[in-house]
Amino acid sequence: MSKFNIDNDAIRQLAELLDDTNLTEIEVAAGDNRIRVARQGTMVAAAPAAAPAAPAAAAAPSAAAPADAGAHPGAVKSPMVGVVYFAPEPGAAAFISVGASVTEGQTLMLIEAMKTFNPIRAPKSGKVTQIIATDGHPVEYDEPLVIIE
Repeated sequence: MSKFNIDNDAIRQLAELLDDTNLTEIEVAAGDNRIRVARQGTMVAAAPAAAPAAPAAAAAPSAAAPADAGAHPGAVKSPMVGVVYFAPEPGAAAFISVGASVTEGQTLMLIEAMKTFNPIRAPKSGKVTQIIATDGHPVEYDEPLVIIE
């Protein structure tokens, strides 16, 4: 049985980063070691994923997401926790808009996680009927981002 060493200072620093950035969870990895800190209610607990907050770019979400948006067959869900950006850089045109036609593999948005911008690509071709995520705001794993029909 291997001994697991907990770095209490690293956990404290991550908890402070959660407070500073208003994130709900953050994860760091070094080699085979991972530390995840997640906010649950008013307490901070050791628990996957990350994203430092950053300024917003351009693109507006459509009407508020219905509670069952995640069950929609055209829902594109977040593969990670991070901050959503609808444009490649501040002031640039958005990747998508409501009513736009997209092709399979086309970049829909970026999710910044661990200071890396990850492209979120369309899983199928179709028309963007709803943008659920809000530009510059954090998203959770498996949260619906857009609807493509």
